[in-house]
Amino acid sequence: MHASNNTSQVPRRQRERGAAAVEFALAAILFFTVLFAIIDFSYLFFANLTMQHAVREGARYAVTGQSGLDPVNSDRCAAATARIKDQSMGLYDRMNPTVVFKTVNADGSITPVACANANQIIVIEVSCDLPLLTSFLQPFFANGKYSFKASTTMKNEAFK
Repeated sequence: MHASNNTSQVPRRQRERGAAAVEFALAAILFFTVLFAIIDFSYLFFANLTMQHAVREGARYAVTGQSGLDPVNSDRCAAATARIKDQSMGLYDRMNPTVVFKTVNADGSITPVACANANQIIVIEVSCDLPLLTSFLQPFFANGKYSFKASTTMKNEAFK
């Protein structure tokens, strides 16, 4: 008797056992990478737009001369910051941003002082570092965080 080739006698179905699992594993890696990238980028765009809205609302609150959100000191800048925090839908606490107030003088120079006086231009700039939701995109961002700035410029209304 001579030795026969075992693969010719094994049914084809048994020889391909596990091929579907390997193909699924390869396709799943690509699928989940794309899925998590979509989720992360959607979250980043949402956070950016939300903070831009919050900064605009805070500036609007400040330029009208209101300080009701800081009743102790009647500080319009602190009140504007509180308004930004309220309007950020919880993202403010997650990012721990830096809020900077600047005043544009009549000659065009910029002074880093509070919320300015009536009829002066105020600039509010918020610098944010947002941690990503998943670890898939973290290698593409410095320190695994998305850094962005949201700012707005408005003219103070004539208030008392």
